[in-house]
Amino acid sequence: MDKKTILAFALSFVVLVGWSLFFSPEPKQAPIEKDTAAQNIQPTPIGEKSPAKVATVPSSKPVTAAERPVIRVDEKKIEIDTPLYKVVFSNVGPTIKSFKLKKYRQTINPDSPYVELVTLEQGMGDYLTVQFDDNTVGNVNNKAFSVDKDYLKLNQDSEPASIVFQGTNPNGIAITQTYRFFPDRYGIDLAVTATNPTTTPINGVFRATLRSVPPNDKGSYYAYVGFALFLDDKLDEIEVEDPGEEESARGKIGWFGWEDNYFISAIAPEVPAKGSFTGKHLSSGVMEGVFLPAAISLPPSTQATSEYQLYIGPRDLGILKQFGKNLDQAINFGWTDIIAKPLLYILHFFYQYVHNYGLAIILLTVLVKILFWPLTHKSYKSMKEMQKLQPRMAKLREKHKGDKQKLNQEMMGLYKTYKVNPMGGCLPMVVQIPVFFALFRVLGACIELRHAPFMLWINDLSAPDRLFHFSFQIPFMTPPYGIPVLTLLMGGSMFLQQKMTPTPGDPTQAKIMMFLPVIFTFMFINFPSGLVLYWLVNNLLSIGQQYRIYKKPA
Repeated sequence: MDKKTILAFALSFVVLVGWSLFFSPEPKQAPIEKDTAAQNIQPTPIGEKSPAKVATVPSSKPVTAAERPVIRVDEKKIEIDTPLYKVVFSNVGPTIKSFKLKKYRQTINPDSPYVELVTLEQGMGDYLTVQFDDNTVGNVNNKAFSVDKDYLKLNQDSEPASIVFQGTNPNGIAITQTYRFFPDRYGIDLAVTATNPTTTPINGVFRATLRSVPPNDKGSYYAYVGFALFLDDKLDEIEVEDPGEEESARGKIGWFGWEDNYFISAIAPEVPAKGSFTGKHLSSGVMEGVFLPAAISLPPSTQATSEYQLYIGPRDLGILKQFGKNLDQAINFGWTDIIAKPLLYILHFFYQYVHNYGLAIILLTVLVKILFWPLTHKSYKSMKEMQKLQPRMAKLREKHKGDKQKLNQEMMGLYKTYKVNPMGGCLPMVVQIPVFFALFRVLGACIELRHAPFMLWINDLSAPDRLFHFSFQIPFMTPPYGIPVLTLLMGGSMFLQQKMTPTPGDPTQAKIMMFLPVIFTFMFINFPSGLVLYWLVNNLLSIGQQYRIYKKPA
């Protein structure tokens, strides 16, 4: 029975990992409403907090659209350079043409290019736009705006600074977009003002659009790539995988964004607003997300301002928490979230002192092992007691091999006589399963391990370990091809641990158990080296604990 419980635990782990990788359920969708018409927002006093602020324009006599002068503005690029990123705007849209993160490189080579978050190519549309769409003439995208600066540079000690885009649509609505940048944060403030200086009321809506091209490779077994939004105070993930597919959701939206394994681009209204979000997979391969809040009416000589905060940067839990707007909810570890996030905070804590995430993983593994030491001690002790009963159990199996009911009765009597709990070796392990999976999720997907070196040949804890690189392919291995030393050591530790565990009476069961280290080695061969390191250290600690218990006199 002791071996069966271990076998059940190990096979359950394999099944759960496989299920998570290949058969995980689709995320729940919020109720979809195809009717996206929203009620008009009544004018509000200047300064009152609301998703859109409408105020009287202190301007001169209203004019018609025909009376407004048409000013031609050519396209130009505007560069903003801060300690955290370099962004290039186009005054057509206006929109962002390039957004490079200066703290992150594309590869582990320190001279490799910065990570570029704008993945759209020429002709694929604009990356990020927030506009006032006039119901009469449509939006003003692809219109050139005038801009007050051509270049803006912020140093570490600089004050926040702004750039202002101004333009007019064909119906006479004046649009002003003000972007405010900070030297020490990824957040960008955005205020979009629509002014109606005409003699005619104008109806419209502030439309926020975000586009991206999904990567060819997710980069992680547990990476989510797609649209996410904070809908009605909870995270919702909208996947549109097939070209032409479209999914919509409606409710109070705190933010929406496009995320991959390590980075996120998000738009958050200053005040969570009721509206609709639609995610589309365009035929060009582009993913498009559109947020439409309530429609508004602009009477003559009035203006409306809609304020947002943009976040374009890493999916770092601490940074997202500091940004606010519940954007930290974008980091979701599934059903293990309640355990995984505290473990991630502990990993950060250790890193502050050792300045090496490999060492931090080792310390975290030791801490978890200490916390579960009483449970695992009880488990191994129970298995040791079961080992003593193996000869008697073998005789009972031989004696009652034709009567299963009688065999079970005799075995239960044997357990009762020697005061042994047949489930004692299993239950403590079952309690640890959520923690194992939480660590599996954290170490397999957190940005902290991206390009983080450990020692010797392990220079990226987010990538599989490879000693030497080969030009030829190796079965079951993803590029780059090389010797997975850490994974082989992990498999060896599992084999040693297996040899130390009492041998089951069933020969078939014993063979299956001996194959488990081989199965796990092949399963872990393409896992991030940080995860393999955790598993190796955990095995070594378990071997030490088993040795101490099994060698201790009864």
